[in-house]
Amino acid sequence: MQLRGEQLAEHLKRGLQPVYVVYGDEPLLVIEATDAIRTAARRQGFDEREVLTAMAGFDWSELQRAAGNLSLFGGRTLVDLRIPTGKPGREGAVALQRYCARPSPDTLLLVTLPGLDWTEEKAAWLRTLADAGAAVKLTPPGLTELPGWIARRLQQQGQSAARDGLRFIAEHVEGNLLAAHQEILKLALLYPPGALSLAQIHEAVLNVARYDLDALREALLAGNVARLTRTLDGLRQEGEAPPLVLWAMTEEIRALAQVSRGLQNRRPLETLLKEARIWGARQTLFRKALQRLEAGAADTLLAEAARIDGLIKGIGAGDPWDEFLRLGLPLCAT
Repeated sequence: MQLRGEQLAEHLKRGLQPVYVVYGDEPLLVIEATDAIRTAARRQGFDEREVLTAMAGFDWSELQRAAGNLSLFGGRTLVDLRIPTGKPGREGAVALQRYCARPSPDTLLLVTLPGLDWTEEKAAWLRTLADAGAAVKLTPPGLTELPGWIARRLQQQGQSAARDGLRFIAEHVEGNLLAAHQEILKLALLYPPGALSLAQIHEAVLNVARYDLDALREALLAGNVARLTRTLDGLRQEGEAPPLVLWAMTEEIRALAQVSRGLQNRRPLETLLKEARIWGARQTLFRKALQRLEAGAADTLLAEAARIDGLIKGIGAGDPWDEFLRLGLPLCAT
């Protein structure tokens, strides 16, 4: 069984599966999901808990031993297995599959993993865990979904905010859900239940956003000048290496140039997107970026990227960070 994070609470109301695997890179979502499973397990009589951490050299016979231990008080056991690398290895994969073949009725197995890519999600041992119970994939909300996520959190504590207030909070906590959670809780401490004014939000919410190269690439394709500027400023303040910033921007420009040349040669767009390895939700942003792009503009920007590469290496005069913004602005123009 596959579950999204937002489906977990309703699922737990209907009963428990013998196996849960929770994976994702956002600490807040992982903490909340695993806490919810542990709480539901306690209500169902799983009073004992054994924590196992599968690091290098871990003895996988510990899994069967923990599952076979009987409580002195007749309770049942939750085996809390953490795999920080996300890779149990051959011995671990066999042990997990063996466990799932005959799960103990007195044991609930909770496996926690970091975020996995699409190839890792296809591993046989992970599919076995999902088939034996439920796999919960935790994906943090993007910037467009973040205001709605914040609104739901505010509602849980009896507060609300207008659209501009939600957008202000989202821009100040982007990429840092744990800090976002703390800022939302702080609003409950500072102000009574009810509607929050924009002035109250401005006064209380700190800028705790974190920026990464994926956010930069998304802002570039979306044509969001404000977010592009904010992300570049954030990356600069966080000490990101200029060569990596240039690489991220150039990768998008190179893909746009490749697809744009193919379209000029009357090749099908779907084929070109596959060749450029543009998948899933990213296709929507990529298509919009193509519509904003004039013929030959991407090739011109590639030449400009090469000039910025020289600046980073000390060839020529100028600040690479200023040039990054100039490089991105033509992609944001309508």
